[in-house]
Formats: sequence, structure tokens, C-alpha cells
Amino acid sequence: ADPCLNGGRWMGMTCLCPPNVEGPRCEFGATTINLTAELGPFVTMMARVTNREFSEDMRDAASPGHRRFAEEFSRTMDGVYRNVSDYRGIRVLSLSRGSVVVNYRIHLRPLPANASLERRALELLAVANAASQPHNCSSSAVRAGDAWGCRGGLGWGQGTLDQSLASPELCRRRALAAFRPFYFPYRTAKGLLCVTNCTLNVPGSFDCHHG
Repeated sequence: ADPCLNGGRWMGMTCLCPPNVEGPRCEFGATTINLTAELGPFVTMMARVTNREFSEDMRDAASPGHRRFAEEFSRTMDGVYRNVSDYRGIRVLSLSRGSVVVNYRIHLRPLPANASLERRALELLAVANAASQPHNCSSSAVRAGDAWGCRGGLGWGQGTLDQSLASPELCRRRALAAFRPFYFPYRTAKGLLCVTNCTLNVPGSFDCHHG
């Protein structure tokens, strides 16, 4: 009989376990599930665009007004962050009044082993602050989509690590059903892990004795 559990496949000598399952018979959930490579690190930022007027339809991400603004904002931010080596792009999360307040997520490539996500967040904020200072523009700069920054129309709020990544559902979607209740996200300086109370060196952990 096939001795493998939880979707494992018997290979004649050992069980080949599916992702995030381990043990001789695939009987245990993985000690950690590393989401860093899958998700990439994120930083959330807030910008205030002072030379655009907010309209109520812009609250709806499906509205033409929201889409047009988000596309223009994304092109502008690509220019602002073009010299940031790990930059992959942005995603507008929400728009609100005042002139237009933009909450957006910066996508980064996986950071080197010695890099800190918190430090990178501060660097991104510094780049944004420098771009928001009023300065003279050439016509070529305006054509390149940098017009908001050139006119001094961007103001910035604090960059923060993305708190939406703190939801336990993020981990539970990636674990087998039998183990889902036990996983929760745990952020390190190098990325994001899904862990349990059996994961060593995590606050509140204890020795679960192989299981």
C-alpha cells in the first residue's frame, strides 16, 4: 500500500511530498513557508497629487476616471523610481479626496540576503521626497510623463511596510487544509514567512517534537 499522506507520491523508496509538506510520509506541515520569492517584497506609500481634482467616481477602481488616473500616476512613478535597482512597478490601491490622495504599493524584486526591507522603504521615501520638490522642466521632461513632479504637484506621506501582508489568510491559502489553522505570517528583515508555533526562533514558539 502507498504509505504517503497528504498528497505525497510513493517513489519506491521514499515519498515525494507536495509543496509545503514534509516528513518521511509527508505527515507534517512544513516548518516555514517562504513567500518572499513568490510575492516579492512590498512597500506601501501615500502621495497627494495637488494639481488634480478628485471626483467621487474615482473611488471605484472599475470606473474610467480611476483607471485613467491610475495609469497616468503609474507612468509618473515609473519615472520617479527609474533609478531604483530593485523597482518592479506600482499598483494603485485606492484614491480619496484631498486633492487626490493615492495609496499605492511599490513592488520590489527579492532583496539580497544582506538587505533590509525597512531600510529600502526609507530609501524609496527619500527618492519620492526628492522628486516632489518644485523644479523647472524642459518640454522633453513633460513629454516623458514627469509633469506632476516638475510642477511640484506631488506631496508624500510616510512609506510603510504593507500591513495587508499580515493577514493569516495569506498563509492559509498556501497550506494543506489539515494544517491551515496553524499558520500565520511572520516578517523578517529579508522577507515574509508563514510559520507556526512549532517554528523555532519565532516569538511564542515551543518544541513540538516532530510534528
